[in-house]
Amino acid sequence: MPYTPTAPVADRRPSLSQRALQSRLETLARAHQVPGAQLAVHTANRTLSAWTGTADAATGTPFTADTAVPLGSVTKVYTAAVVMLLADDGDLDPDEPAAAFLPELRELPEVTVRQLLSHTGGLPTGPDSDTAAGTSASGYLRQVCTARDALFPPGAAFSYSNAGYVAAGRLVTVVTGMSWQEAVRALVLEPLGTVPAFLGDTAPDRRTAAGHARNTASGQLRRAHQNLAPVEAPAGGLLAGALDLAALGRALTGRSAALPAAVAAAMRRPVPAAAPGALADAWGPGLALYRQDGRWWCGHDGNAQGTSCHLRAEPDSGVVVAFTGNSAGATALWHDLADDLTEITGVRVPTAPAPADRSEAVTLPGCAGTYRNGGTEYRVALDEHGSPTLSVDGDCPLPLVCYPDLTCDLVDPATGRREPGGRFHRDPATGAIDRVQISGRTARRVGAV
Repeated sequence: MPYTPTAPVADRRPSLSQRALQSRLETLARAHQVPGAQLAVHTANRTLSAWTGTADAATGTPFTADTAVPLGSVTKVYTAAVVMLLADDGDLDPDEPAAAFLPELRELPEVTVRQLLSHTGGLPTGPDSDTAAGTSASGYLRQVCTARDALFPPGAAFSYSNAGYVAAGRLVTVVTGMSWQEAVRALVLEPLGTVPAFLGDTAPDRRTAAGHARNTASGQLRRAHQNLAPVEAPAGGLLAGALDLAALGRALTGRSAALPAAVAAAMRRPVPAAAPGALADAWGPGLALYRQDGRWWCGHDGNAQGTSCHLRAEPDSGVVVAFTGNSAGATALWHDLADDLTEITGVRVPTAPAPADRSEAVTLPGCAGTYRNGGTEYRVALDEHGSPTLSVDGDCPLPLVCYPDLTCDLVDPATGRREPGGRFHRDPATGAIDRVQISGRTARRVGAV
């Protein structure tokens, strides 16, 4: 039986805005060669919904309003909501050490629950999914959450970490006695009216989309294999559609009975250590926060294998924008679509942190060296002109442009285009550069070049 979302309900009456939204989505999907996409915009107690294309290019299955897409890291918002609901019920205190529930974190006894959810606990990103496959949550956490691999003292800085959400999922199981899947279904998905779908389901209760990648040589589209390890499900294992994300967004603005307003407000509250970076302007427990035209938006981005999903919600106005696409090119589609929403709906949607006020580039003495985040190695070296480059795990070095405030841009060698990369950090005691943060992930210096 086809799934029909219960909240918000899409307005199916034709309107100028609806037609413009549908037309623009179709045009951009063709331009970016995205097989299928969905968009939902909620404003003024009304939801506009558009969708286009195919859910699976191999079978030609059409994309519909109810198709569920692998959400990638947008899953973290749902996991954080479960944890904060448990806190609201008095089952845990978000500011108590997570090790009080999880003996696997005994080497990091000061890391709190709130720090797990806001990426401020100093945990490494975690191993890749192929390495994590077959491990239990306890085994994973004992391997990753060690004093040796801690990136900084808990609460001192920000580093995006899937490991923190493996720990959060384990915490949910310990506190509730349910699996993470059972708990997120009962506490968040069903109250939102979202029919659950998880990676690894052999017979999901709703239509699902495949991710896609395009062969760079032949241009042929192929189905992408979802390789997320089961243990990482709390960090990226959900599937949902744009209307489902819109329902979540309304709850995050405090306009849904599915999430108490106090819980939504707590999730939107910035954590001081989560300073502006390449991913967002600030972070709350489970939510990225973006500054746009003097207002704060909340949401999250997610990329599974061959998918790109995005959620933005503005608490004051109640505006929510949600997007899903089933290819890697859908990220560029999302950026273009967000630019067009101002003309179509009057909504200005932030897709990235506010641009920094850049001054002239500078040389940055002492930045060259080897940095490590868990098993990932970042190498900053100087080229023949004395300019810094960055290589990750031995990949081709990319030029870095550094600025006086220690921020840096990555440079696309093909186009020369600069993209926000991250920033260097100094040891407060010595003033020496001891860490680098690239794309939200902090690496600790382990050696000189």
